[in-house]
This record gives sequence, structure tokens and C-alpha cells, in this order.
Amino acid sequence: MIGIEDVSVRFGGVHALSGVSFTVAEGQTCGVIGPNGAGKTTLFDVVTGLRRPTSGAVRLRGEDVTSTGAVQRSRLGVRRTFQRPQVFGRLTVLDNVLAAVEWRGGGGGLAADLVGRRARRRLEGERRDRAAEVLERCGIGALASDYAADLPIGQRRMVELARAIADDPSVLLLDEPTSGLDADQAALFATVIGALEATVLLVEHDVGFVMAACERIVVLDLGTVIADGDPAGIRADAAVRAAYLG
Repeated sequence: MIGIEDVSVRFGGVHALSGVSFTVAEGQTCGVIGPNGAGKTTLFDVVTGLRRPTSGAVRLRGEDVTSTGAVQRSRLGVRRTFQRPQVFGRLTVLDNVLAAVEWRGGGGGLAADLVGRRARRRLEGERRDRAAEVLERCGIGALASDYAADLPIGQRRMVELARAIADDPSVLLLDEPTSGLDADQAALFATVIGALEATVLLVEHDVGFVMAACERIVVLDLGTVIADGDPAGIRADAAVRAAYLG
């Protein structure tokens, strides 16, 4: 599903990523770990189209998307959350999630809104039902009418997750998803992503969460891949222990 081929990113004389290569199979949950400054978020920016690599290629389902931007990749089913939750603070929790499904259109546009066309009303009802279902799954159904800006960070992170999965993504990238979550929220988060059919790539500093949630782990250090394997193999890897796990 995801192919990262010899990707390098340079900022002047700084090599944020150097020859990074790995693939993620369809439906797999893969963790990316490493110390601060290892290049994890830069890698996410490259995969989602926010940053073009200095060299190398990114493939989705075998198609080279290196030169396409974030909007085009989102239309291919790529969704992402961020280190700091990015929510629409002046919208309600429900409207935050509705924003993720409105892009498909199909309701007849402004003219249909003005005349209240039946198909438009039906589509709007279906979208609201979908959004409400996702909010319940993420444990925030009771907050549907609250403004996102008024929520604590843990609940905002769950709003961001709900928005990311509302449109059934094929690829989901999660950047430090448990930051700001309490133990119950982290457990629910793991349950939600574990039930998805999407291919999941996550960056996380909570090693216990990564080991439990991921089938496979890639370890970055100073912009290069130093290990790639299953959780047991990664935990026992001497290079990983020296660079990150201690």
C-alpha cells in the first residue's frame, strides 16, 4: 500500500532523511519510532504530500505520487493526524467530522440547498448519521454540540481521530496519537485503530503502545533506518537499544 523508495530530505546542509526505504502492506499497522530529531515527522510530511523529497519516490498502491500534493493524496484515501491536534475550534465537534465527508459533494450544490431537494436532505441525513456513529465509536458522542476549541487536548485528539476515519481512509498516518491522552483514552484509541481496515502508519514515543498496537516497527535514527521488524525483534535489537530504547 505504501512504498518509500530511497527517500532523502535536506534542509541546507542538514540531512533530515537519508536514503529511507521500506514498504507497508495493505491493512498493516506499522510503527515508526526513534529519538527526537530522527526524521519521523519529516517522513510523514513526505508521505502525505506536504513536503517533496530532495530525492527518492513515494508510491501508493504502486503508483508514483511523489510529485502530487496533499489534496490529491487525500483524494486517494490518505488521512493524517498531527502532533498538535488540528481541529476547527469555532466549529462544533459534529461539524468538525462533517467537514471530512462534505468534499465528495453529490447533493446538487447551492441550488439544491436553496430548494431543499429531497436527495440533498437524504444525503445530509446519511452524513450526519455517519458522523454521529464515528463520534460514538471514539467515545465523544456526548460532545457533538460542544465547540472544539473548548475541549481539553485529549478530547480534541479524539475529535481529530474521528474526523480522520469518518471517510473510511485507505491510509491513515498518526503522529504521536497518545500525547495528551489518559490511560482510558489511549486504550480506546488503540481499539478504534485496531478495528480499521486501513493501512496505518504511526509515530509514537510511548513504546509500550507501539509494541502492543503494531505488527511491524521501523526505527529511525539521524534520518536513516537502523532496524525494521516485528515488536519482539525490535525490542531485542542491540542497535535500537543503544540508540533509543536504552
